[in-house]
Amino acid sequence: MLYTYEDAVTKFGSKYLLKKAVGEGDLFQQEKGVYSDTKYVPTLQIISMKYPKAVFTMDSAFYYHGLTDVIPEKYCIATDRDAAKICKKNIIQIFENKNLLNLGVEQMEREGCVINIYSKERMLVELLRRKSKLPFDYYKEILLNYRDMIHDLDIPLIQDYAYEVPKTSMIMELLQLEVL
Repeated sequence: MLYTYEDAVTKFGSKYLLKKAVGEGDLFQQEKGVYSDTKYVPTLQIISMKYPKAVFTMDSAFYYHGLTDVIPEKYCIATDRDAAKICKKNIIQIFENKNLLNLGVEQMEREGCVINIYSKERMLVELLRRKSKLPFDYYKEILLNYRDMIHDLDIPLIQDYAYEVPKTSMIMELLQLEVL
């Protein structure tokens, strides 16, 4: 189980007893402010705990949804535009408008924890929206996988998402030309 610093101090009674528990191996410090009662905790679980309002997107979401077999080198998360900058080498932070951040968010169980992740429909919109920033081969691989599953997707929902985000006309055109 994961604990914040405050929760760990409460559980052990004081800062001194917390340090003593870590020293004796009864508790493990995973990183600053995060403790657990097991030695190994998946990074995904730590990220989900430290940033509960963040949503997994782009490379991470494409991989977790099975749209690519390219394992991302870094975790890609979307946060509110007003959120503090995350200074971690293993996280890519994308700042999203407040009204778009929770559009298409769903829960997924991964590596023993539940994460917030954009749905496949929202990720198709993001793929088309950020086409120019992605390597061509990577874009094509994901696009081909979307074409294979197009009948399983909610097309009206994709169109609704496209009308909410910037670059609506470009996304709708690409949706018609490249996906449908």
